[in-house]
Amino acid sequence: MSNVAESMQERAEEFRNRYAAVREAIGKVIVGHDDIVHGVLTAMLCGGHCLLEGVPGLGKTMLVRTLSEVLDLQFSRVQFTPDLMPADILGTNMIVEDDNGRRRFEFQRGPVFTQILLADEINRATPKTQSAMLETMQEGTVTAAGKRYVLDQPFFVLATQNPIEQEGTYPLPEAQLDRFLFKLVVGYSSREDLAVIVDRTTRGEKIELEKVMDGSEILNWQKLVREVILAPHVQDYLVRLTLATHPDGPYAAPATNQYVRWGSSPRGAQTMALASKVRALLEGRYNVSFEDVRRVFLPAMRHRVLLNFEAQAEGIDADQVLLEILEKVPEKAE
Repeated sequence: MSNVAESMQERAEEFRNRYAAVREAIGKVIVGHDDIVHGVLTAMLCGGHCLLEGVPGLGKTMLVRTLSEVLDLQFSRVQFTPDLMPADILGTNMIVEDDNGRRRFEFQRGPVFTQILLADEINRATPKTQSAMLETMQEGTVTAAGKRYVLDQPFFVLATQNPIEQEGTYPLPEAQLDRFLFKLVVGYSSREDLAVIVDRTTRGEKIELEKVMDGSEILNWQKLVREVILAPHVQDYLVRLTLATHPDGPYAAPATNQYVRWGSSPRGAQTMALASKVRALLEGRYNVSFEDVRRVFLPAMRHRVLLNFEAQAEGIDADQVLLEILEKVPEKAE
């Protein structure tokens, strides 16, 4: 038994070291935003997708580009616009002619056939185009002309959206939001970070990045994450947190009944379970604590809770409601 525990501890330590190596490489380009970098890497190591929300110019796209340079994975970028069609992302059948003059249909793969897909300003595309992403995000496959294509693994969608400019945008439907493991809100840089950014970007310096991790290693770490122990009492805590977002339910918090129209799906609980396992490994533990769950609650839930008109009228956002839920739900069941 002791040998198993030692082996687990060694793997957890190696996980921390490799994680730190990726984070350090990203830090050569991205200044500050530690929580955002941490959130993106956590989502990746859980095998999930990530939505980055913030005003233009905060480094969202740069972060994803830097991540693609640090990881030895295929990378594609799609700039979402209102005239973008599903075939522009997934691919389409085209007529090709062989050497004998015979014509046939051949499927030309779109930019989604990659491993890291940057969906830039995803809320600028029409719902028809947004929905083209659903199958790829959930199943890792593309179906075109009755044929199913399997995407290479690991596969991540890292999407950005601008929350302030609403003209010419289409809000993401709840079904698609639910497929993002995390929603991360990118804020402004601090005084010190902004000074470093100006220094780095206005002196003509070019930073060379090395590949730190490849796809097979990422898949191995994803397996390790799922082996971390989630004790029944901690699992019950995250289940009750999820149920506390359901209005008029037996576990609903007062803020839920007042401000929430629809609560989280089971994916919210699954996300908290996986993400808290990553947090545990980074703390050198092979079991999840209550604090691990609390630390992943906001990014896992803020896009899965739909607020009502009363919340909008009072200027209440999802984070405020979720923080009250976190305060009201006890660690141990009554």
